[in-house]
This record gives sequence, C-alpha cells and structure tokens, in this order.
Amino acid sequence: MHKSRRRLNGAFSPVLRWFRGFGRFLARRWRRSLQFRVVVSTLTLSLIVILILGFVLSSQITDRMLETKVGAATEEIDRARGTVERVLANSDESTSTESRLEVAKAALIDPSAESQSSGGAGAFDPVLVASSSAPGRSTSAGPVGEIPKTLRSFVQAGQVSYQYSSVPGPDGAMMPALIVGTPVSSNITGAELYLVFPLGAEERSLSLMRGILLTGGVVLLGLLAAISMLVARQVVLPVRSASRIAERFADGRLKERMPVRGEDDMARLAMSFNDMAESLSRQITQLEEYGNLQKRFTSDVSHELRTPLTTVRMAADIIHDGSPGLDPTLRRSAELLVTELDRFESLLGDLLEISRHDAGVAELAAEQLDLRVCARAAVSTVRRLAEETGTELVVDLPDEAVVAEADPRRVERVLRNLLANAIDHGESRPVLLRMRADDDAVAVVVRDQGIGLRPGEEKLVFNRFWRSDPSRVRRSGGTGLGLAISVEDARLHQGRLEASGEPGKGACFRLTLPRHHGHKLTGSPLPLRSTAPAKSDRPAPPVPQEPRVEREPSA
Repeated sequence: MHKSRRRLNGAFSPVLRWFRGFGRFLARRWRRSLQFRVVVSTLTLSLIVILILGFVLSSQITDRMLETKVGAATEEIDRARGTVERVLANSDESTSTESRLEVAKAALIDPSAESQSSGGAGAFDPVLVASSSAPGRSTSAGPVGEIPKTLRSFVQAGQVSYQYSSVPGPDGAMMPALIVGTPVSSNITGAELYLVFPLGAEERSLSLMRGILLTGGVVLLGLLAAISMLVARQVVLPVRSASRIAERFADGRLKERMPVRGEDDMARLAMSFNDMAESLSRQITQLEEYGNLQKRFTSDVSHELRTPLTTVRMAADIIHDGSPGLDPTLRRSAELLVTELDRFESLLGDLLEISRHDAGVAELAAEQLDLRVCARAAVSTVRRLAEETGTELVVDLPDEAVVAEADPRRVERVLRNLLANAIDHGESRPVLLRMRADDDAVAVVVRDQGIGLRPGEEKLVFNRFWRSDPSRVRRSGGTGLGLAISVEDARLHQGRLEASGEPGKGACFRLTLPRHHGHKLTGSPLPLRSTAPAKSDRPAPPVPQEPRVEREPSA
C-alpha cells in the first residue's frame, strides 16, 4: 500500500510542481502587472454577468416554452375528450369494455380525426383507462404503465391535471414527456383519458438555445478580454513610461521628461510630472551648488585661517613665555589666550578633515598593523583627562596581536574621540574599552556609566555640533565634530560606528572594522549594549582567548 502510494506521488509530482509553479507565476503577475489585474478582473466580472444572464434567459425561455406546451395540451385534451365521449356513446354497449376503449383510441389516432388534425400541441399517444369495481383491476387501451399514479389519483378525483414524466422513446431510451389526464363522461364506469406528449423536440430546441448562449458567451468573453487589454494598455503604457522616466530621474538624469500627447488626463499627468521634474531639477541643482559652495567655503576659510593663526600662535607663545613677569591679570589672560588658540587650532583641523570627507578626497593610508597599538595610544592621549575627572579607564585587550589592514592615524583618532566623549559624559565613573576579533572583523567597544542616551539619540549623536545637553561643559575641549569625523573614518574603512544607550545607564559605542580592506562586514565580534559593568567587574571575553585587563588608576 505504502509503495503504491509513493509510486503515485512520484508519478504526479511533476504535475503538482507545474501547478505550483504556474500558481506562483500568476500570483507574481497579479502583484506586478496592472494590465493583468485589469484584464483578469474584467473577465471575472464579465463571466459572472454572462453566467447569470444565461441562466436567467435559459429559465425564461424554458418556462415560456413549457407554458405554451401546457396550454396547447389542455386545449388538445378538451377536443380529445369530446371525441372519446362521442365514440363511446355511439358504440355498442354489448361489446366488451376493452373493445370499446380500443375503438375510441383508434378514433383519436386517426389522421383524419378532428382532434389529431387541428391540435397545436404536436403529436401525442392516447391512453384510455376504465376503472373496475374490483380493487386493483382496470381495463385499458394504450401503455397505462407510463401514467404516474399521482396523476391518476387527481384524474380519478374528477380534475383535469398534467404532470411531467419520462417515457420510453422510439429507440427505447427514456425521454421527457408531458402527460395530461381528464375524466370522461360515458356509460363506462371510471373512464379516464390521458394524452402523452413527447418533449423531444422541445428538448432539442432548448439544447440548441443553450449551445447558442454558450457560444455567444465565449465569443463575448473573448471580445471583452481584447477590449479590456486595449483599454488597460492605454492607461498602463503612460504609467510605465512615467515609471521608467522616474527611475532615470532618480539615477541622476535630471533632463528626463515625459512626452505630452493630446489634451486628455494622461497628457495633463505628463505635464504635471514634467513640471514636478523641472522644479526638482532646479532645487537639486541649487542644493548641489549650495553644498559645493559651502564645502568650498569651509575648506577655503580653514586654509586661509592657517596663516593668521600661525602668526597669532607665535605671538601668544612669546607672551606666554614671558607671563611669569606680568601682572596676574595679564598672566591669566595669556593662559586663556593660549588655551583658546589650542581649541581654535583643533577646530580648524577638524573642519579641514570634515571638508575632505565632504569633498570625497579623504585618503586611507591602510597598512597591516596591530590595532592594540592604536588602542593603547588613544588611552595614553586621554589619560590626563581621565585623571583630571577622576575617571578609571578599564582596558580589555586580547593577549594575541589583532592584525588588520587599517589606517593607524584614523583608528587612533576614532578611539580617542570615543574615550574623550565617554569621559565627558561618564560622571567620573569607570569607562571600559574592550577589543575582540574574529576571522573577518575587529570590534572595539567603549562603554561608560554616565547620563546615557535618550531614545532616538543613537543617530543624532553623530551629527555635527550636536549635544545631548547643551548646558554641560566639555572637559575635553572638543569641537563638536569628533563623532562626525569618527563615523566618516569608519565608513572610509568600510566599517561601522554604532551607538546605543539608556537614560541614566550609560552609553555604548561600537567600532567594527574589517580585517581585510574591501571585505564586506556581516557581523561583529562584540554585542552592542548600553549597560556598563560595575567598577569591580572583570569583563569576560566572548572568545576563547585569555583577556588582559589594564586599569588606569584615577587621580
């Protein structure tokens, strides 16, 4: 049983696969083609209308035909009853009842008889029945077995009735017939007359009519399909043209326009589309010019400020070197001048760097190096800031070398910016720097336990000059461009810089870089979480290497 079932499944599997593939094809066409949906919807609705119309027409024609047949049969049986009553009245009562019935039947089927020649109900077969006083016995002339018992009960009750039934045809096959019965007034007790009207001609007429309706419906359905395709095509072609032109416009071909033909709705749509494209083209051109002007202005101003800044720096250094012999007020002013010049010089450097990224001329000096060196250099740079704020730096680096193809200057700058930002917002709590690597990528996480990030600030934190709390004072003296430059440096390495955090629970920044330049990142060796460990916690590495935890003591 199981083997035969498996053989059947194997035999039908190609057919099932074909049906599944065809179903998926139709579903895909339905989703993607407006013309297909219009044609299928039109054909479906048209088929429903044609079926309803065909059913109604067929029912009405059948009812009218049968009503006409019943009316003609009723008139026919009235004439036949008169003939039978006349024949039975003129017959010899001494003869047998069966003989008298046969004579009356012969009078009905005689072609010269009035009832047979003038009737409009068509040919019929008469049946005469005389009920006997003995129960279950009767005398008949004709095929009395074709008469339904229900019809005979109505006739015996004195009613003229009719009923549809099936009778044997000339070839022996059963065919529909209309049987009409009436009681006969004669000297024969319980005489009944039945006329059997075959409905073969009416059935053939109805079959012909249904065939004509079916043929007409199929032809009409085909014509409607062609019409719907033509109408849908007139609508779909301009829409497709607009879609292609919109795609070219999105690709940067700002001169693409839709052709305008005529004055109909599609022409107005094309004109509106062209007006919108023209307006967008002007605005995009203006924005590009403004952006280029802004970038060029930033770059030019930064370069032009280098010379006067150098001169002011030299003068400030001379004043600062002689500040011990100055008045305390002047000495304090000299210190503030040097401090602000340092910040101004840092801002100029950041502006030049961000302008290089904007102009697309930033270059990556990648080389094979141990990224732990960059991490230690970044920690050494911010150590003084951590001591000033009383922040403990927890450094978790692998024991083995983490070799990757990267630009050491840019990686160190990213880590330095992340550490300085964590110290600024860490509320003098421990800051963790953790590095892990796998075969494809290197990840560095910088996590603090400070004010954290509110929902939605994970993306805003990388905007230029953005500050979560403008009232806070930057201890690191940052320019507000550090994280913006850091994310550009990460993208230049084809890596990612991401942020996460919760209010009051600290923030977490994760830098993920590919170990080989040009390889696409598919994951990160470290998770991105905002919750920082407690001060006494020892970070556990997710790789089977033994971590080395270095702690920078607080002041």
